[in-house]
Amino acid sequence: MILPYEEFDLSGIATYPLASRPSKVTTRELASVYRPGSGVAGLIDALPAILAGNDIRAVIEALLSARHRGTPIIWGLGAHVIKTGLGPVIADLLARGFVSAIALNGAGVIHDFEIALGGQTSEDVDAALGPGQFGMARETGEELNAAIVAGARDGLGLGQSVLRLLASRQPRFAEASLLCAAARHGVPVTVHVAVGTDIIHMHPAASGEAIGEASLRDFRYFVSSVARLAGGVFLNCGSAVVLPEVFLKAVALARNRGVSLEPLTTVNLDFIRQYRSETNVVARPTRGIGRGYSLVGHHELLLPLLAAALAERDV
Repeated sequence: MILPYEEFDLSGIATYPLASRPSKVTTRELASVYRPGSGVAGLIDALPAILAGNDIRAVIEALLSARHRGTPIIWGLGAHVIKTGLGPVIADLLARGFVSAIALNGAGVIHDFEIALGGQTSEDVDAALGPGQFGMARETGEELNAAIVAGARDGLGLGQSVLRLLASRQPRFAEASLLCAAARHGVPVTVHVAVGTDIIHMHPAASGEAIGEASLRDFRYFVSSVARLAGGVFLNCGSAVVLPEVFLKAVALARNRGVSLEPLTTVNLDFIRQYRSETNVVARPTRGIGRGYSLVGHHELLLPLLAAALAERDV
């Protein structure tokens, strides 16, 4: 059958009054104009009561509520958060009581260690790869591996091992280091390593036995923290694969032991939405027992905004 060129007859189309239609957006939800001098709180209040505008307010309230009730706030941080200069921002939240535990990937430890020790990090990979110098900073490879080996021998997790190293070194730039702040305040740090992904694995001092043992111990520490999350908040910032997978396994183990995590709030902050973080952080763990949120934006903009909003309410 070959169809003809024939215009559809619109003469019988039914309409209805606009006022009779339920609508998702009304003037009540529209953004308001920012009032100069009203601060970050005024900026947050001025956001539209729509989509992410509502979400960021809900996340702020969840964090304030958890702090007020004394329920955990666990931060999972990808290395990019440290690389973009946000260690001091998280450290300030830590001092204010908005951080109960920190989970990092292996690169996060490396960047923070280099900041603490030398005041710099994030080498130019393109420039260093050709001459064969990429990842070959002596202190980073030797000292971190030695700390991990010694820590594993002494029954420590990988995070504890690095915190002990930094405490013994009293590094020059400790005030810029999130790990040093965690050590000062007694906040636990766990490190979740995929072997072969970090530059310190390229060094002869690396011990697969020590890295594996220490990181596995940290996973079990992390599970214990997650098992206390009822009424609390888990935030995944900038980890696309490792920490979302680790978090999901921790949730599975807690539930296997009959631990209730209800109510649970989870938050994913990143500059794009990705499968594992959306599924393993935002959706699956909270289904039927809480709420998950996705805040999309650059870490170096979104995290300081969130932290400033919390600081203004922390009076």
